[in-house]
Amino acid sequence: RVQLVESGGGSVQAGGSLRLSCKVSGYTYTTGCLAWFRQVPGKEREGVSAISWNGGITHYADFVKGRFTISRDSDNNTMYLQMNSLKPEDTAMYYCAASHIPLLASVTSLGAHLFRYWGRGTQVTVSS
Repeated sequence: RVQLVESGGGSVQAGGSLRLSCKVSGYTYTTGCLAWFRQVPGKEREGVSAISWNGGITHYADFVKGRFTISRDSDNNTMYLQMNSLKPEDTAMYYCAASHIPLLASVTSLGAHLFRYWGRGTQVTVSS
């Protein structure tokens, strides 16, 4: 069965950096995409970034462009999210997710309902 396990969350001060990891196992498909979402209590889960299964296409929400970088290590079946210049508003539980649906270069937003597999999340807290 497909399993996604996040790690790398923690507490940092504004302006700091963190790198999240998502270890993927049991995903036998060669297409689709991986993504990072985040959620704060009382709000809907929002898409942060996504990467196609072959790594050729990436997507970033406007609020993280220029600060976050998504990448994938296919040899280790691990996805990363390098987060720089963190802001207090980046505080959230971060989830990785996998979908069989290919990521298109024209995508403008990520729909959580399109992702079938989810990790349990890792907390990121940014203090001012």
